Amino acid sequence: MSWKKLLQDNKVHQHTTSQQELNEIRRLVARDLTDAAIPVLSEDRRFATAYNAALQTAKMAIACAGYRIASVPGHHRLTFEGAKLALGQPAEHLADYFDACRRKRNEIDYTGATIATTTEADELLLHAKAFLNLVEGWILSTHPTLKA
Repeated sequence: MSWKKLLQDNKVHQHTTSQQELNEIRRLVARDLTDAAIPVLSEDRRFATAYNAALQTAKMAIACAGYRIASVPGHHRLTFEGAKLALGQPAEHLADYFDACRRKRNEIDYTGATIATTTEADELLLHAKAFLNLVEGWILSTHPTLKA
């Protein structure tokens, strides 16, 4: 998959991000990471909230790379694919992990309850934090004017 192919298929659009846009996404990510750590929430809600933090973090990387995912079926999957394109090899393992979590998050939000375990919610939160650190480091080194 490439940006060129995604553009041809109308799955992404070219986009110029701004400090304001990234800071708004950063606020969402910070909120979701904080909320996902609240121990009295259900494991399902903690999992889904940590997942959203990772999704929004991927969106930051895509925006810095000059793109925006189109509103098409499978846009969450495309977001993690786009993060791999933007960030390269360092993000591959985490992006694949988040894509696997996407399927569980779908079950949580659309199918049933008591899907995620405490261990899964804690692990996803840990990986979402690591992903944020990876993306912020990448932004600092490749797009320093957009740093946090």
